[in-house]
Amino acid sequence: MDYREAAEFLKAHDNYLILTHKRPDGDTIGCAAGLCRALRKLGKTAHILPTEDATTLLVGYLDGLTAPEGFVPGTVVSVDIAALGLLPDNAQPYRDRIDLAIDHHPSQEFFAKETCLEADKAACGEIIWKICNELGVMDADIAAPLYVAVSTDCGCFVYANTTPHTHKVAAALMEQGIDFKALNKRHFRTKTHKRMTLESMLYQRMKFYHDGTVAVAPITRELLDSIGATSEDTDDIAAFAGQIEGVLHSVTIREHENGEFRISVRTKADLLNATRVCARLGGGGHKAASGCTVKGTVAEAEAAILAAIDDQLAQPTQD
Repeated sequence: MDYREAAEFLKAHDNYLILTHKRPDGDTIGCAAGLCRALRKLGKTAHILPTEDATTLLVGYLDGLTAPEGFVPGTVVSVDIAALGLLPDNAQPYRDRIDLAIDHHPSQEFFAKETCLEADKAACGEIIWKICNELGVMDADIAAPLYVAVSTDCGCFVYANTTPHTHKVAAALMEQGIDFKALNKRHFRTKTHKRMTLESMLYQRMKFYHDGTVAVAPITRELLDSIGATSEDTDDIAAFAGQIEGVLHSVTIREHENGEFRISVRTKADLLNATRVCARLGGGGHKAASGCTVKGTVAEAEAAILAAIDDQLAQPTQD
């Protein structure tokens, strides 16, 4: 369904539970908070499923919005979730009863009963903004988390996925009187001391391939432990390697428990389709930003993603 039909769906139902994806980012958190507030403004009962691993940078946007224990939803909506594999553990009981999925990922698997997909949008927050406008509800409390959703998923409007529509949405949200200066400072111009140390050490350990156009940055648990860094210090670290002069495509390999490595790929999409790269290893996402998970050692993870990149670069087209 399109955003107008999604708005009509939301008008017609009630008792909402909104799901976010695991390892939540600013887009899924901001969308959930903005949509929840919009539904409540319409007089609906709406809650967000409590997140299990949101960072302190983001969890505050959910204050007062999470579902109380024992809440039984009548309608389940997911935001910014492309696949059931991205559901956190506490959302598993709802995997077969998601009524509406609102998403912007080309790799959307259409697991919900209804899907509102706009794969040309930089952020799912852009779609939620359109839906809110169709619902006739908007204020600063709704606009602030939606601004976070939109701005974080396009790197404060510098990533290649940024479009005129992205700027249009951001401008409209700013016109609601939100403190966008504070939001920009918080999300884009503040780094912990440990994060600065991590970036320095990552650069020293980084490897370059294809005449310096491909950078691979391994983030092992040993590295994080050596500087006392946590997951909060690695927020959006996937964008770091791509800032280096000459790098067109970057890979971040993050070690987790049980020999699991989560890989983030950022590319110049017309030269290398990140979705196709990660799909070779069971992942997905966008043409310029995708991810996947592999098991083994860091060396095996690096070899697997480099092989996928080489295979994709050999293809005649990246469309």
